[in-house]
Amino acid sequence: MGKLELLLEYGWVLLVLIGLEGILAADNALVLAIMVKHLPEHQRKKALFYGLAGAFILRFGSLFIISYLVDIWQVQALGAAYLLFMSIKHLYDTFKKKNKGETQAEEMAENQMKKGKSGFWMTVLKVEFADLAFAVDSILAAVALAVVLPATGWGTIGSLDTGQFLVVLAGGMIGLIIMRFAANVFVKLLKDRPGLEIAAFVIVGWVGVKLVVSVLAHDDLHILPHDFVHSLGWKLTFYLILVAIAVAGWFLSGKKNKTDDVAS
Repeated sequence: MGKLELLLEYGWVLLVLIGLEGILAADNALVLAIMVKHLPEHQRKKALFYGLAGAFILRFGSLFIISYLVDIWQVQALGAAYLLFMSIKHLYDTFKKKNKGETQAEEMAENQMKKGKSGFWMTVLKVEFADLAFAVDSILAAVALAVVLPATGWGTIGSLDTGQFLVVLAGGMIGLIIMRFAANVFVKLLKDRPGLEIAAFVIVGWVGVKLVVSVLAHDDLHILPHDFVHSLGWKLTFYLILVAIAVAGWFLSGKKNKTDDVAS
């Protein structure tokens, strides 16, 4: 595989990861903000700081554990199932709640408020548990995306190629950075263009399909020919559909936004 082709393969995964991590981080940040809302302002910042520190450690821990298991085809199959489940569930929830005008994150935040107020350290503990769920969510999505990438030949970390590991690591760090600094920007963008969120999770489902194909071509199963995954025809089909979903998401969300503005 040429360097340009390798660069393009890794580039699109990073772009998908940034979008996916942005959506997850925006939702996560909203939930965490509601969880610490009852605290005095100076304690809110501390609780969120401890929460982010915990998220940093938890993401690293999850990454190293998963990286040693990811080469097993059953784990790849679970990753594919996870991506497809996440995509289908989110799309179902989005269309189900469309008339109510609420997002999944807002519902989670509302549930947190109903559970009552907690003291500082109990709030920090709740934030840490939320971070654990977010970390596993984020790393599983990133690993499932990365394992379909070709090997770089730079060695391995655990069962992952070093290049794949770095992509997953970048995804985890991007999620934290967005959670800390850019969550409000993503929240606003998703409100202005709700179609982007739908397109992003359709892309997640499409990547899940690619991972299913990789599992079926795994050496231990060999249901599909091993070379099919790396064939030009399959790659062109995958990328063309991926780009079509992204472009459709952008333009359709723009049209919807304008219609909404006129209606309002």
